Amino acid sequence: MPTIGVAIAIPEPWASELQDYRTSVGDLTATQIPTHITLVPPTEVPDADLRTVRAHLTHAASAVSRFDIHLRGTGTFRPVSPVVFVTLAEGISGCEVLADAVRQGPLEVELHYPYHPHVTIAHHLDDEALDRAFAELAEFECRFAVDAFSLYVHDADAGWRATDHFELG
Repeated sequence: MPTIGVAIAIPEPWASELQDYRTSVGDLTATQIPTHITLVPPTEVPDADLRTVRAHLTHAASAVSRFDIHLRGTGTFRPVSPVVFVTLAEGISGCEVLADAVRQGPLEVELHYPYHPHVTIAHHLDDEALDRAFAELAEFECRFAVDAFSLYVHDADAGWRATDHFELG
């Protein structure tokens, strides 16, 4: 059964910059995870249901308007979870509306934590590395328009790969 995820891809040049930074602090999982904002976390879906999922995502995308994102500064989920991330200064509500639209029907999933859009830059590292990431990217900033999101499928060897893109209405 494939594991899928749904996310907003961070555009270049920031995607590579943040992914390279993530690997530089020792988070080697970044080599298999495109830089993104999660909408639907990793979820197992039977192969037979992927067509229904794609149709649902097409419909959800058409119902949500394009919006802007402004990434600025860092945040953390510590001590609850060993994660440091780049924060959204603008675009939180757009992400929430989109996440709510896609997490319906065949992708209705129970979240372990309240939805909080962010871009992970360090995960499951020691406190020193997490502190370093928090400090070094505190001045990070970029802006971009969100006009689409993607369906990702996990491959044990290649990691997460976008298979489909859905244009916002």
